[in-house]
Amino acid sequence: GGLRKTKLIGRAKLSAQLLLGFSVYNLIRLGSLSGWWRGSHV
Repeated sequence: GGLRKTKLIGRAKLSAQLLLGFSVYNLIRLGSLSGWWRGSHV
């Protein structure tokens, strides 16, 4: 989720970026499980 080299400073901003990355990953995963998102687009 882009955490290898982050440009953010501070624990709160970094945790917000981590939460956003996890949520997007879960949405894509749920979409591919239910069938409305194909993984070939990524």
